[in-house]
Amino acid sequence: MRRVRGVLLALLCALPLSAVPAAAAPPGGPVFEDGEAQPVFDPARAAREELFVAAPTDSDRDGRPDEVHVQVVRPAGTERGLRVPVVYRMSPYFADTNEVPHHDVDTELHVPSRPGPRVASSSRRAVEIDWRYEDYLLARGYAVVYAESLGTGESTGCPTAGGENETIGAKSVVDWLNGRASARNRDGRPVEADWATGRVGMMGVSYNGTLPNAVATTGVEGLEAIVPIAAISNWYDYYRSDGAVVAPGGYQGEDADVLAKYVHTREDREPCRPVIDGLTAAQDRITGDYNEFWDERNYLDDADEVRAAVLAVHGLNDWNVKTRQAAQWYAALREHDVPHRIWWHQGGHVDPISLREREWLRTLNRWFTRYLHGVRNGVEQEPRATIQRADGSWVEEPEWPAPGAREVVLRPTAGGDRRGGLTAERGGRPVVEVLRDDAAMRAEDLVTAASSPHRLSYTTEPLDAPVRLSGTARAELALRFGAPAANVTALLVDHAPDGTVEIVTRGWTDPQNRHALDRTSPVVPGKRYSVDVALQPDDHVFGAGHRIGFAVLSSDHDFTLRPPPGTELALELRRSSLALPVLGRLP
Repeated sequence: MRRVRGVLLALLCALPLSAVPAAAAPPGGPVFEDGEAQPVFDPARAAREELFVAAPTDSDRDGRPDEVHVQVVRPAGTERGLRVPVVYRMSPYFADTNEVPHHDVDTELHVPSRPGPRVASSSRRAVEIDWRYEDYLLARGYAVVYAESLGTGESTGCPTAGGENETIGAKSVVDWLNGRASARNRDGRPVEADWATGRVGMMGVSYNGTLPNAVATTGVEGLEAIVPIAAISNWYDYYRSDGAVVAPGGYQGEDADVLAKYVHTREDREPCRPVIDGLTAAQDRITGDYNEFWDERNYLDDADEVRAAVLAVHGLNDWNVKTRQAAQWYAALREHDVPHRIWWHQGGHVDPISLREREWLRTLNRWFTRYLHGVRNGVEQEPRATIQRADGSWVEEPEWPAPGAREVVLRPTAGGDRRGGLTAERGGRPVVEVLRDDAAMRAEDLVTAASSPHRLSYTTEPLDAPVRLSGTARAELALRFGAPAANVTALLVDHAPDGTVEIVTRGWTDPQNRHALDRTSPVVPGKRYSVDVALQPDDHVFGAGHRIGFAVLSSDHDFTLRPPPGTELALELRRSSLALPVLGRLP
């Protein structure tokens, strides 16, 4: 996830989103018009305090409860009896971060009895941001609470990249805001949140948006709403894909242990070293199998415990925290009748305020007005899906994926070394086509090449009318492998009439996990296997005259491990297919 560097105190000086006239005296309470909280409080007059909340966990094993460092900013008037709801942002990035070696990805793939990959010495830069929402929220009668995640900044405990202790630490602040946890100031005196109504919302981007998902799965009383933006719902799917070791886009070689070391910024770091070192073995980069380590970090398991209303936001072009994270979280919430809404935009790993500020803030305002201020403004009856198209336009729909989408199955036909066909027709003569892995080749170059021995490419005839993909495309591939281990990558591609080629979405798998995520099953070279690949969910319109393309390759340079070149994959076309959830008619 995008790393953020900065000092927590500096966030308290964030620039305002809108000017608020200074008033002679603070208002007696928030004001609402048309179901939205109005800017009636002056952020410049906000009260500020610093404290430490005790958490019921001892992740640094020092015999004392971990403590969470917290900063509170609350509207004027709260010091004289006004009680307000809270928007709470927890982060591991408020303190400076560390340069950390990444794992080497130019390595052989796992075969039972072979040694695992070594560690290389690459690192990433931190990025500085401030939180632009503070004044906007203060003006509308919310307190803003910032907290440093365990093991970072002035919080004690240890960072564990989504471990249970981090969830407990974040939850303890909600408990304190509801009078169920203790806190102290720097002098050791108790601090109470007697100014808080007890109604809490959490929001943030990336890791800062993942922590709200985690806390929501505890069902903690008082957490009424969350806004996870570009957030993780299952950490396994962040660093793995169906058994394959897969990187966040742009951060090849990162893994849970690297992330924990990156944010480990507490002053005394020695107590956490054995805790963080334990992550390296537990995460298992060797087999990529799902295990207890990853199950602890899978929030989907506890989606039935969520009581907070969830407004999920995600970029359709986010290859850092990929779209599966939002789509599977949203589906789980819908299944358990949790109040839900989703915003899909065309950006990458970004906050939607940078794309559509006015409309986004109105949506956020109405969500928090309903669930934190308790004003019944009818958001439950509004469309649940907002989607931005590639041309920049926006549409609202009742639900996502699009209720009218139907599954269409397409099959490849001969010619994949150049450009074979892709058709809904069954049958055809038996054809086997071969590609040779070369991890040095980027997928973008392979799909634009007129021919290549390193990928197989198939396209439909030009579309008579637009066809919309809405949901998760799935490939079923009949493959024979020339080695006992190989990556498998599937790409969905948009071929425009002018020759422009765009990778719409992609997916990866390890054929050794074809039977189960938690079990490696040997691959016998030359034997045929049925290998399923779920591509990242998407919502994309293929225009009239465009061709829908499908490409198969082995390693994906920017995402998978990169073994030495030469392994051959043989695809049996008649036994292979691509299933697409679409609206519109295919040729």
